[in-house]
Amino acid sequence: MSVSLSLDEEARLYTTNAEREKYESLATLYGIVVALDYLERAYVRDSVTAAEYSPACTRLLSQYKTMLKLVGDDVPSIELFMGRYRMDHPAALHRLKVGVPATVEHSSEAGPETGKWVAETTQSFITFMDALRLRLRAKDQLHPMLQELVTGYARFKGSKDWEGRSKMVGWLITLNGMKASEEITEEQSRQLMFDVDHAYAEFFRSLSSKENTE
Repeated sequence: MSVSLSLDEEARLYTTNAEREKYESLATLYGIVVALDYLERAYVRDSVTAAEYSPACTRLLSQYKTMLKLVGDDVPSIELFMGRYRMDHPAALHRLKVGVPATVEHSSEAGPETGKWVAETTQSFITFMDALRLRLRAKDQLHPMLQELVTGYARFKGSKDWEGRSKMVGWLITLNGMKASEEITEEQSRQLMFDVDHAYAEFFRSLSSKENTE
């Protein structure tokens, strides 16, 4: 028995509601990557201000994380997803790997560091180190605390030159590449604790040095 096909009939990617939702989620993820790449390039070209860029980038990163949970195993990694659909968006890929806006990754605000900033960043260090001492290892446990710590770094003038900040950003990239339930190894945990401890000491040395020169 032959089945006749009409050339005028629309080809469907799905036959069930579950499949339809899957393809809609993949399409949304695709759109987020494209939008983020445009935003990154616009920021580099000064087409948008930092005040406009930061909230827009944060929103897209949040939407990306939400969509990853929805697509599940269909997207084992963002690199494979972009390769599958031949997406050439290196600026977006870098931002997704880092997980925070460029204003947090690179720049620092000019002006005096306030006692409030120092207290908040100090607390972020202590909270994160305590979590490691308590043997917390999963991404969904460590990532929010490390992201807050890296964000706190960005507020200090000259912090982009601190070795500790670049190491923390590197660890943030590592955690961003893991699934929520994945855990870092014991060796990684020890290295991370070592890096955080040194970053903590450097943080106060840098502030003390700045105070002495003013």
